[in-house]
Amino acid sequence: MIKFPVAYLNSNDGSGLLAFGDGESISANSGMALHDLDLFIEFHKKKFIFGYLGYDLKNELENLSSKNTDNKEFPDMFFWAPKYVVKLQGKHFEFVQGDKTKESFEFLNYFLEEETDQNFHAYKLDFQPTTSKEKYLENVVKLKEHIQQGDIYEINYCQEFLAENVDINFSLDAYFKLNNITKAPFSSYVQFDDYTIFCGSPERFIKREGDKLLSQPIKGTAKRNPAKVQDELLKEQLKSDPKERAENVMIVDLVRNDLSKIATKNSVSVDELCGIYSFETVHQMMSTVSCELKERTSFTDVLRATFPMGSMTGAPKMSAMQLIEEYEDFKRGIYSGSIGYIDPEGDFDFNVVIRSLFYNKKKKMMTCDVGGAITIQSDPEKEYEECLTKVQKILDGMNE
Repeated sequence: MIKFPVAYLNSNDGSGLLAFGDGESISANSGMALHDLDLFIEFHKKKFIFGYLGYDLKNELENLSSKNTDNKEFPDMFFWAPKYVVKLQGKHFEFVQGDKTKESFEFLNYFLEEETDQNFHAYKLDFQPTTSKEKYLENVVKLKEHIQQGDIYEINYCQEFLAENVDINFSLDAYFKLNNITKAPFSSYVQFDDYTIFCGSPERFIKREGDKLLSQPIKGTAKRNPAKVQDELLKEQLKSDPKERAENVMIVDLVRNDLSKIATKNSVSVDELCGIYSFETVHQMMSTVSCELKERTSFTDVLRATFPMGSMTGAPKMSAMQLIEEYEDFKRGIYSGSIGYIDPEGDFDFNVVIRSLFYNKKKKMMTCDVGGAITIQSDPEKEYEECLTKVQKILDGMNE
């Protein structure tokens, strides 16, 4: 049983950052969370800080609320300055925060053993949708009417799958089993108190290196096929699909607008538009948008300009978030939020929390949320199928 917070940011290319051990932390719900986070970051300057941002922090950034059922019951935000941070690269490791002690080596060895052990437990997780298929289809039709009326151009509409009476006694085993299914470049594991996040995300939200800021929104999905020829065909179809490209371009425009609020003049650039990337379970369409930051732009300044990420809201962002609250039947919480770290130099890298499982040990409840972009061209049945494409391998794979 792990008694202290743990975070593992796994690039699935042989590299990763492992943070563990007690340290000062901040846990908060929407209200003054970002103000408190500012103070926390200032107090822990020159240290690594790890944590997550929940989607519902939107409520302190805009005049919004979240009144839907909260099945996860996670705090809206959690950050901590861990005692130990280990940089992993292949078979090599380096302590970049904290000393090499008996305590730290014992946990590191335990972690590495769990990572290499492929004898995963089978988890009998009975996930049930909180939104019926009929209700989902009905809501997609209504959201398309909002698009027709000009209220929005695009919206990310999501649903939740719920498993009750869940006991996860080997949480690292469960994470590495999920990772074996997804092998995603922004995979992560976060565990503190009664809360555990098993994240298999392929998407980066925001990265800072010096004065450069980078965002890589994903919009556009196609399933994989075990046969190479058919798989390549699916990839090409995604690349040339006008609906998927339209989804992506609309979000790129939104990201460009968000970045322009904190960018130096004329520095916002679309470095790649609608690139196709293949992951273990799906093909995805991804774009890259970057800018040069204005001087003295803080981490929370960046969040105030860009959070929540456009790929998980839609456009225009404010109208989309209002309709999300109206038509979804669950509180997103950490889903659609972001997990990442801030380094001692003030650089940072944060993902988009999708393709993930969320476990509340006290409630013995696990959730898995999924969604997709609804545009005027959306076919409700196909949107429902896309949701299942994104989560079915995860839900089935954990039970095998």
